Formats: sequence, structure tokens, C-alpha cells
Amino acid sequence: MLTLTEAESILRKYNKEAFHIRHALTVSGVLGYFARQADPERVEYWRIVGILHDTDFELHPDAHCVAGIEILRTENVPENIIRSALSHGWGMTASPYEPLHEMEKILYAVDELTGLVWATALMRPSKSTQDLELASVKKKFKDKKFAAGCSRETITKGAEMLGWTLDDLISETILAMRSCEKDVEGNA
Repeated sequence: MLTLTEAESILRKYNKEAFHIRHALTVSGVLGYFARQADPERVEYWRIVGILHDTDFELHPDAHCVAGIEILRTENVPENIIRSALSHGWGMTASPYEPLHEMEKILYAVDELTGLVWATALMRPSKSTQDLELASVKKKFKDKKFAAGCSRETITKGAEMLGWTLDDLISETILAMRSCEKDVEGNA
């Protein structure tokens, strides 16, 4: 079984930009938060998937979630992790993997959302999620020009896949980001 440390090493081998590393660490921490609630015996697995989900993005943005298949296979990453990690591109890239399992649906829903939440937090005096509230993120969600690269359609579709309200998804993601923000800052 691949360890979290090994997964982070793979991430850093293919990603040098601080933004991409921070994003992967954030998504990993957020998935860890959700795993503690939904699948507590597989927290490390969920976190590994989060760490590896964008391994190919920096080098192959036009082949995202496809180039990653071969990259991760070359690194001897198990097929179930590859499938889960690259399912977040379903319908947005040529990823052949549809999000079917709860963890994959959560990854699909929170990948774009963590970017929007973080961008909203950076607009606050604290520059932190610790005092960020749902209303602030919802206001920015409605402003299509703010963090324009964060697909509101994907976030909404992710909430629907999970059978959650958008408010519940955003609220839980804020809490998840609060739970890992300190660790991400220390390792990014």
C-alpha cells in the first residue's frame, strides 16, 4: 500500500509551483476530514487520493486526468487510487473514470470548491478560513467574475451527486478546510 509520505513525494516530483502543492495538500486534508465522518478506517486512503488528484496538471494541463493515468502507473500507484484520484475530471476532461463511490463524489464536489473558499478567505483581513462564514462564500459564489476559474457548475453538480444542498457542501468544506489549514500552511 502506498503511504501518504510516498504520495506527497510523487506530487512534489511532478509539481513545483507552490499553488499546486498547496491545493493538493488542502484537498487531501479536506478528504481526510470527510473520511473521518464517512469512512474512518480509510482516512489515509482518502488523503492519498487527494494528494495525487492533480499530479499531472502542472505538466499536462491540456491532458489533465488522462496524462495522470500513465504518470501514476509509472510510479506504481495502485489502480484503485488512480481511478479515484482522476475521477474528479469526469465530464470536464477526457477522464475515463466516473465518480461512483462516495469519496470520489466528494472529491469531485470539493476540488473546485476549495479554490473558491480559499480565494474568499484571502479577501478577509485574517486571510484564513478560521473566521470564514457560509454567507461570505455564497456571496462570492454568485459573483461569476470572482475566482472565475472555479466552476460553479461543477460544484453544484457535485452537491447534487452527493444528494447534499449547496449550503451543506459549502459549510462542511469550510469546516474541513479549517481543520487542516494549519497543517497545509506548515507543509506547502
